[in-house]
Amino acid sequence: MKLPGHWLASPWRRSAVAALAGALPMFAFPAPSLWWFAYVALVPWILLVRSAPTWKRAAYDGWFGGFGFILAVHHWLLPSLHVFTLVIAALMGVLWVPWGLLVRRFLAGRPSAGQVAAGLVVLPSGWLMVELIRSWQGLGGPWGMIGSSQWQVAPALRLASVGGVWLLSFLVVAVNVGVAVLVAVRESRVPAVAGLVAAAAVTSAAWVWSPRPEADGRVRIALVQPGIIGGSGSVEKRFAREEALTRQLAGEDIDLVVWGESSVGFDLAGRPDLAKRLASLSRTTGTDILVNVDARRSDRPGIYKSSVLVGPDGPTGDRYDKMRLVPFGEYIPARSLLSWATSVGKAASEDRRRGSEQVVMTIGGGLRIGPMVCFESAFPDMSRHLAQDGADVLIAQSSTSTFQHSWAPEQHASIAALRAAETGRPMVHATLTGVSAVYGPSGERVGSWLGTDASTAAVYDVPLARGVTPYVRFGDWAVHGAVLVLLVLGGVEGARVLRRRRSAPAPHLPPVRTVRESPVRPGR
Repeated sequence: MKLPGHWLASPWRRSAVAALAGALPMFAFPAPSLWWFAYVALVPWILLVRSAPTWKRAAYDGWFGGFGFILAVHHWLLPSLHVFTLVIAALMGVLWVPWGLLVRRFLAGRPSAGQVAAGLVVLPSGWLMVELIRSWQGLGGPWGMIGSSQWQVAPALRLASVGGVWLLSFLVVAVNVGVAVLVAVRESRVPAVAGLVAAAAVTSAAWVWSPRPEADGRVRIALVQPGIIGGSGSVEKRFAREEALTRQLAGEDIDLVVWGESSVGFDLAGRPDLAKRLASLSRTTGTDILVNVDARRSDRPGIYKSSVLVGPDGPTGDRYDKMRLVPFGEYIPARSLLSWATSVGKAASEDRRRGSEQVVMTIGGGLRIGPMVCFESAFPDMSRHLAQDGADVLIAQSSTSTFQHSWAPEQHASIAALRAAETGRPMVHATLTGVSAVYGPSGERVGSWLGTDASTAAVYDVPLARGVTPYVRFGDWAVHGAVLVLLVLGGVEGARVLRRRRSAPAPHLPPVRTVRESPVRPGR
């Protein structure tokens, strides 16, 4: 980033530039979906941090860049959380402080070839630690992982089947580091080029040698998307619209019908009339219906969001209660301290309750489905566990109606492509108001998206697959590798500090003098 040194001498101007540089990756995600931009989007930020005159300034550059990244990728939260979005971005931005220090450690000034080579491994590892920490559900979950920007790139999806979205993030950051060195450090271009060639070789190897899902037939799955329904009585009106759309599917020879998140606003045990209407729909369509109940349960206290399977005789007993809730949207962390958030935005007035375990349901014909609710589809470990438990199809029931006219619906729909590729299982992303989507076992798109302006029912021929991907088998090995890299770095740096202390000459102490200013002589 070439800006006049005196202009960047102002801390406020430099912090603003850092925030803008950190925001650039937002264009790699939907809706722009400039996937190729992800491979250079971090370069301005890296160049700025490496030019930091002090360690303290590098830490600030990391912090403000992280602030810009979080705010840009989650900008669609502003209408709901208002100023609290800025507070969250500022707090989350702190996670990039160590990363900023690592950038300065390995790339500042004229780094040697060894430093650049190490930086090509250490800096992506440091970035993965940031993504790992912020992937904790209490911090908002793994939305906007930079590897997720590659959701429509076939070679990248193949790589995801090997190491998950984590491996994609590592690759994207490593390429950015290599490009930054090529731009700014002429003396170290050889290791930078070698790193870029290595990244291309790894991707090519994954494309050629990683196992591909084995085709195992097809199923026909229908998605029911009622669209925006507001005003008084919207819960009943939505149910009626979903009911009418589902009846249109009669005679379509369907294996499963899926409704979106919060598609039923009443507990079915407390509203047997609705349960009977759903059972009638099941008989009409000749298949089970997976609905999502968002209501206070009649058999236990509290509000739950639950995937409920309904057959021709009513609810089958298969039920999954959402485990990972959206902070502020479905519960307020430390409500006693942060309850004021309800007064500045659309935060949850009452905390929803959590489920305790994931569930794989079996429908007619032996098809096994693994349901998730809303942003649970952003967590790679949840879909991986469902695949391990034998799910043939992954299903996410979602609703992004609060963010209808933003980038959020498309971003959410794109995540399902990665979950499908990671697990080698098709994934259905069914929403109330769009974007709804279906992906095959390799992450390829099946049919067309249902956009935010659609109110319809659509049937998809979904390819099934068998086999186990390396990611399902070996899990988050890319993360474990990154942790190991940073532990080794910590050990090396610690040993270096000890060597310096031991090799430093002993400090010269002046002779002790008596009150008469004569040196004290031993034995006198």
